Amino acid sequence: MQAKLLLEDGTLFTGPAFGAEGESVGEVVFNTGMTGYQELLSDPSYCGQIVTMTYPLIGNYGITRDDFESIRPYVHGFVVRRHESIPSNWRAEYTVDRLLKEYGIVGISGVDTRMLTRKLRHYGTMKGILATGSKSVEELQEMLGATPLLRNQVARTSTKNQFTSPGLGERIVLVDFGAKSGILRELTQRGCDVIVVPHDTTADEIRRLRPDGIQLSNGPGDPKDVPHAVKMIQELLGEIPIFGICLGHQLLALACGADTGRLKFGHRGGNHPVKELATNRCYITSQNHGYTVVDETIASTELEVTHINNNDKTIEGLKHKRFPAFSVQYHPEAAPGPHDSSYLFDEFLEMVRDHKRNLPAVPRQAELVAQLRGEL
Repeated sequence: MQAKLLLEDGTLFTGPAFGAEGESVGEVVFNTGMTGYQELLSDPSYCGQIVTMTYPLIGNYGITRDDFESIRPYVHGFVVRRHESIPSNWRAEYTVDRLLKEYGIVGISGVDTRMLTRKLRHYGTMKGILATGSKSVEELQEMLGATPLLRNQVARTSTKNQFTSPGLGERIVLVDFGAKSGILRELTQRGCDVIVVPHDTTADEIRRLRPDGIQLSNGPGDPKDVPHAVKMIQELLGEIPIFGICLGHQLLALACGADTGRLKFGHRGGNHPVKELATNRCYITSQNHGYTVVDETIASTELEVTHINNNDKTIEGLKHKRFPAFSVQYHPEAAPGPHDSSYLFDEFLEMVRDHKRNLPAVPRQAELVAQLRGEL
């Protein structure tokens, strides 16, 4: 069976189909990672996107449940140069083809991904439709024009119910905007008592959980599509230590008065160089985002830039000048990608401990007595 990938500028690609049958509209983007296609497919930040892999061979090591970054894949389509249908790896449990079929995701192979990537770099990411079947190009163009891109990706990917990953260490509330499992894994490995909450959890609801710190997760889409999260952060800023990752980084910036904007073609891959300004040290990072914090808007805030991208000089890290809060645009939990930046979770927990030492919480008994007396 043949598949078609039609871009909004009229460019048409055809090639052998794999995965599910049907049609899917999404934002066509590219990822420069050489490995990690399974983690990529299961990263909620790709919700609503048709992902092009620049590495030419995909599927060669199969799929294993141990490597998933969420409960299911969220991509809207998968574009590769060569699809390997028979994996060769002792950990492989099944194939990419079977995974895509299971979740209704269309794949296309045989595409000149180098040409497609150059087009996206030159003109920017664009809307596209990936389809199998006998529909004509004209019919696909009509479907493409009539189908808007998603704006509710965070609600689609966030947990619907609060749940806990118990630990004996600091209590961390992980606000799930489409969180990768790697973030929870890094916190639990450090002994944290993690409570994962939905994206629309209010500041008062978080306070009632009595957290020592707040982790703002990654997630898909435009940060301005989740204004309720900005309000929550504004209410808790300075009261509870905060660490933001990717979308969480952008939301923290918005909460502090900065602005965000769309990148031409985004940063997606496991090989992005980032410079830490305090040390001039360069870290190789895993990234997946299409929006960034606008540099010119930082001066009017109480934020300080801590990291920049060595390729295009965009902001990669921020910290608040007065309050215990910092964020990074990249993924310190990696998966896929290098683990150069996992130390940031240690810095977050040290910030949490410093805050507890400097501003110890009111004992619960004293708090209850004060409430009964009407003092709180």
